[in-house]
Amino acid sequence: MFGEKAVALVKEEHRTPSEQLQPLNEDLIRQVLAEMGALCEANKTDIDIMRTDEGEHEKMLPSFLLRHSALEHNRRCTLAYLKARLDRIIRFRWDHGAVLPEEIQVNLQEHEKQWFSKYNKNLANYMTSLHGLDLTQNTVPPKSLKIQVRCLQEYGELETESGEIVMLTMNSEHYLPLSECEPLIRQGVLQHMGS
Repeated sequence: MFGEKAVALVKEEHRTPSEQLQPLNEDLIRQVLAEMGALCEANKTDIDIMRTDEGEHEKMLPSFLLRHSALEHNRRCTLAYLKARLDRIIRFRWDHGAVLPEEIQVNLQEHEKQWFSKYNKNLANYMTSLHGLDLTQNTVPPKSLKIQVRCLQEYGELETESGEIVMLTMNSEHYLPLSECEPLIRQGVLQHMGS
């Protein structure tokens, strides 16, 4: 049946947990593209027949339209699969920073790595144009400027923007500025202790 492989692509992306990135399913994409090529060739053949024999036009039009709809369906599903991967990569950039974890990097294709690098450069240039404002921090408006955190591992000294030096040792608790804590929370060094 037309379009089953294309739907399988979309289902595969939908079933992938949001914190993971599966390898690009090139084999299934090739199968979808091969199906699209066959549908296109069948439609070209029908067009040639319909142009030469007016009597065949009415008989062949429904099958032509069915194949054309299948082509459009496959195109939309394939683009949805690729767009969902791209959205996931963008989200990883905002969640993990400019360097992605190894388990994500190994599943990126070379063209995706190049795109990610360009995206990083564009984002960095944009943040620089905003006088160094880091848009990847404060993705949610803070309720207060300081938060209570617990250190989950030995980290050592942390110098805050105000010049204060804080010793981050395992299980120590601190009341620190949110802007200082967010990167360390993302790295798993600190844990926010909800109020």
